Amino acid sequence: MNNNDRSLTAFNRTKNIGPVLLCVACTLINILGSYIMHATNSPLFLDGIGTVLSAALGGYLPGAIVGLATSLISGLFDASAIYYGIVNIAIALFTAYFAHKGYFKKFYMIIPFILWLIVIGLGHGTILLWLLDGRVNSFGSYFSYAYFKEVYIFDYIDKAITAVIAYAAFNLMPAKIKDKLHIFAWKQTALSEEAKMETRKSKCRRISLRTKIVLLISVAVMIISVSATVITVVLYKNNTINDNKNISVGVAKFAANIIDPDMVDEYIEKGEEAKGYVETEKLLYNLKKNTPNVEYVYVYKIMEDGCHVVFDLDTAEVKGSDPGDVIPFDESFSEFIPSLLKGEPIEPIISDDSYGWLLTAYEPVYNFRDECVCYAAADVSMSLLKTDQNSFMAKMLSLFAGFFMCVFVIGIYLAEYDIIIPINSMALCASEFAYNTDEARDKNIERIRNLNIFTGDEIENLYNAFRSTTEESMRYVTDIKNKTETISQMQNGLIMVLADMVESRDQCTGDHIRKTAAYTKIIMDGLRKKGYYSDQLTDEFISDVINSAPLHDIGKIHVSDVILNKPGRLTDEEFEIMKYHTTAGSEIISKAIDIVPESGYLNEAKNLAEYHHEKWNGQGYPNGLSGEDIPLSARIMAVADVFDALVSRRSYKEPFTFEKAMDIIRESSGSHFDPKIVEAFVDSENEVRAVELSFEEK
Repeated sequence: MNNNDRSLTAFNRTKNIGPVLLCVACTLINILGSYIMHATNSPLFLDGIGTVLSAALGGYLPGAIVGLATSLISGLFDASAIYYGIVNIAIALFTAYFAHKGYFKKFYMIIPFILWLIVIGLGHGTILLWLLDGRVNSFGSYFSYAYFKEVYIFDYIDKAITAVIAYAAFNLMPAKIKDKLHIFAWKQTALSEEAKMETRKSKCRRISLRTKIVLLISVAVMIISVSATVITVVLYKNNTINDNKNISVGVAKFAANIIDPDMVDEYIEKGEEAKGYVETEKLLYNLKKNTPNVEYVYVYKIMEDGCHVVFDLDTAEVKGSDPGDVIPFDESFSEFIPSLLKGEPIEPIISDDSYGWLLTAYEPVYNFRDECVCYAAADVSMSLLKTDQNSFMAKMLSLFAGFFMCVFVIGIYLAEYDIIIPINSMALCASEFAYNTDEARDKNIERIRNLNIFTGDEIENLYNAFRSTTEESMRYVTDIKNKTETISQMQNGLIMVLADMVESRDQCTGDHIRKTAAYTKIIMDGLRKKGYYSDQLTDEFISDVINSAPLHDIGKIHVSDVILNKPGRLTDEEFEIMKYHTTAGSEIISKAIDIVPESGYLNEAKNLAEYHHEKWNGQGYPNGLSGEDIPLSARIMAVADVFDALVSRRSYKEPFTFEKAMDIIRESSGSHFDPKIVEAFVDSENEVRAVELSFEEK
C-alpha cells in the first residue's frame, strides 16, 4: 500500500466516526426507551425510536446494526426481546428505503409511513408472539376488539411519535451533518450518485456479480441458519424428552414410595373407605401439583383382564376412574404386557392411544416379599412437548433470521464497495476508452488513475495491473500513431513525387494533380452536406480519394512524350494510344495492390485511374460504364479533372474563363457527369474559385 492509500484508509476511519457515534447513541435511545417502558409499565413500547432514527439518518447498515444490537442488549433484562431482532431490522430497512426515496421531505408521507411501521412492527410482532407462545388455538384473540384497545391504539401512538421524531431530525438536521452520518465504505475515489448508478447499468451475458454475491451470501447464511436451527431443535427435543422421562420416572418412583403395598387390594375393593386411601390420594395430588409437566398420575394393578385402578387422579379436562375399575390395555402397551404381568420394570413408553400422545413411566410397587403388587405411573403430554418444541424452533428461527438479515446487509454493503463498484468502475472506464486523439488517450489514463482503488486484495492487484497495462498500451498506441503518421506522410510524399514525375512529362498540366485533389475534397464535402451517397462518404473513403487523387493519370507514363506534348489535336490513332493511359494506370496500381493488399487507398486509386474518363451516359472509355456502375470516386474525379482542364492552358487551346467552365460543367450534368456531383460542385462555387485563385497566385 502506498502513502496515498494509507492516507485514504485513515480518512475512511475518520470519516466513519459519525456513523459509529450514531449507532451507539441510537442504541442507547432504544435501551433507555425499553427501560422506561418496563419500569413504568407503559403501554407505549418506546424501544424503536433509535432504530428508525439511525436508519433515516445513516442508511441501511446503521439501522440494521442498531436494530440487532437493541434486541441483544434488551435481552439481558427481557429474555423475549432477543427474538425480536428480525422485526427491528425489518423496520430499519423499510425506514432506510423510505429516506433514500426522499419521502421524509414530504410531510404528507408521514401517515403512510406510520401505517407501514405498524404493519411491519405490530403485524410481524404479533405473528412472532403467537409462534413463540405456541398458542395455536388463540391466534384469533390477537385480532379481537379487546386486544385492539389494549395494543393497537397504543402502538399507533408509539409509531406516530417515532415517525414525527424521525421526520423532524431528518429535515432539521443540516445536510453537512447528515452526510457525516452515512458509512463511508469507499475503497476507491468516491463516485457521484449518477456515476454510481452508471456502474450498475453494466450488462452481463448471464448472471451479474452482484446477483451471484447476493445468492452466495443468502444461501450460505440460510444453510448455516437452517442447519443450526435443525441441530438445535433436535438437541432440544432429545434433551426435553430425556428430561421429561426423568421427571416422569421420578414422579412414578415417588408415587410408588407413597403407596402402602399391603393395602393395594383393600384400596381396590373399598376405595376411599379404605384406611389411608384419602391421605395417600392427597399426597399423590400434591405430587402432581408440584410437577406441572406431568398430566396424569395413577396406580394400576396389572392383571390378565386389564389394568385394575387403585388410584386415578382427576385433571381439569378428564375425571379419573374409580378404584376397582378395569381399564383395557392400550394397543401400544401390547409388547410390554408380559413384563408387566411378571411385575418387571419397563422403560418409559411413548404412546398415542385413547388418552392422547403421552410419555409414560411405570414404577413397580413391591411388598415385603419382594412381589410386585401394582404399578405407579406418571404421564407427560407429548402435545405440550410438541408445543414447546415449536415455540423453541420459532425462537431459534427468529433469532437466526435477525442475524441473517444483519449479516446479509453487511455482506451486501461490503461486497458492493469492495468488489462490485471497483470492478464495474474499471469496466466502465475500459468501455469508454477512445484512441483517436492524444487528448482522448490521456483522458483514458487519467480516468483510470483517478479511480485510485485500494481494496488491499486481488481487486487492487487487478486494478494496478489494469492501470499499468493501460498506461503502457496508450504509450504504445501513441508511438504506433506517430510512426503511422510518419509512414503516411512518406507515402503521400512518394505518391506526390511519383505523380509529379508523370505530370512533368506533360508540359501543359502544371499543378493539375494538386488542383484536382482539392476539387475532389470540395465535391465530397458538398455531397455530405446535401446527404448524397452518405453510406459511401465515410471519413476513410474521403481520405482515400484525396490521397489517391494524384495517381489518376499514373498511366500516362506509358504514353509517348510525342503524343503527350503534341501542340495540336491528336489523330484518331494517337487518341486511342492516349486512351490507353486509363488501363495502364489500372494495371500499375493493381501490381501495387498485390504487393500491399491492405492499402485501402490503392483500391480507390485504381478506380480513379481506370474510370475517370467514363461518362454518366455510358459513352466514355475504356469500358463504357454508365450511371452508378461507375465508381463514385471516378465520377467525382471526372468533374474535377474536366473542370481543371477547362480553366487551364493547353498546347491545343487557351483557358476558358471560370464562368464558362462552370457553364460547361452544368450543361454536361446527366450526360457526362453525375447530376448530384455537379450540383455539389456548382453549389460550392466560392470554394472552387478560391482554389483556382490560390494556384494562379503561385
